[in-house]
Amino acid sequence: MSRRPINIEIKPKYKDEPFERMARRFMKKVKKERIVENYRDCMYYEKPSMKRKRERARRKKVLEKLRSKRENTLNKH
Repeated sequence: MSRRPINIEIKPKYKDEPFERMARRFMKKVKKERIVENYRDCMYYEKPSMKRKRERARRKKVLEKLRSKRENTLNKH
């Protein structure tokens, strides 16, 4: 992981957007960028084999989610 700062900026979509909604969008962006996960990864040493296993499981989970989403849209039509 690089040591460069990561700046995430959230601006209101409209004039009176509630703070809670903006906070939710901010948390989604942080999660999508994997900022917290990368920070935790750097806290402790992880064996390369365990890192590969964790990444493989994460990819599999994402693919399963996409596959089920696609099947649901196909079944609706």
